[in-house]
Amino acid sequence: MNIYVGNLSWQMTDEDLRTLFEQYGSVTSAKIVKDKVSGRSKGFGFVEMPDEAEAQNALSSLYDSEVLGRKIIVNEAQPKPQGGGGGGFKKKSFGGGNSGGGGGYKKGGFNRGGGGGYNRDY
Repeated sequence: MNIYVGNLSWQMTDEDLRTLFEQYGSVTSAKIVKDKVSGRSKGFGFVEMPDEAEAQNALSSLYDSEVLGRKIIVNEAQPKPQGGGGGGFKKKSFGGGNSGGGGGYKKGGFNRGGGGGYNRDY
């Protein structure tokens, strides 16, 4: 079973997480997710336990418990949603067609279609 562990202390290490869960059974892996740039903990991680009964025992025992001064969150991890990629830059359209009003960028300059803009009659 893959277990999500959230609200972790920034000082907690992968080894601390492994030790915490090994009290309840065998742990295949324990990993705290870190920021790619700074290397700092993001405050959550995942623990994988091969035995379902041991994992359930760990979940119920650690539910609502405090570790290193923080009340941790433990749940069975849900698989990532498939498809669609994720985040990133999305191309957006600027302006609202050829309506001639309002604002937005229109081909040939800003607000040439009328409405708004500068008044050139000085």
